[in-house]
Amino acid sequence: MVHPDFTILFVDSPLKSADFYQSLFGVEPVERSATFALFVLPAGLRFGLWSRHTAEPPVTSGGGGMEVCFKREDAADVDRIYADWAGGGLRVLQTPVQMDFGYTFVVTDPDGHRLRVYSMTQE
Repeated sequence: MVHPDFTILFVDSPLKSADFYQSLFGVEPVERSATFALFVLPAGLRFGLWSRHTAEPPVTSGGGGMEVCFKREDAADVDRIYADWAGGGLRVLQTPVQMDFGYTFVVTDPDGHRLRVYSMTQE
């Protein structure tokens, strides 16, 4: 059995995207170049940003085919993050809404990758 420990997003400019994700994560990348940037997050997940122009094999699709998800403890925190991110100019795909799994919203990063923030419904 295998378990993922590394996520890579293909981006137009790893340097520009690294700035964006550094502000989101609150940590600096451990690697940063014109073709690749890497974050090692506190929980151990490695999060890479690879230039779509230099990746092999060539990247044939754009952003939006997956989501990067951020779990929060309560709906008030979801609302606070929504106000911050939407106010900062991120493109909103879904305003905060109660869904069957919890309270959530979706925005996109500058390359069109979906970012979902959610709080699970308490049973």
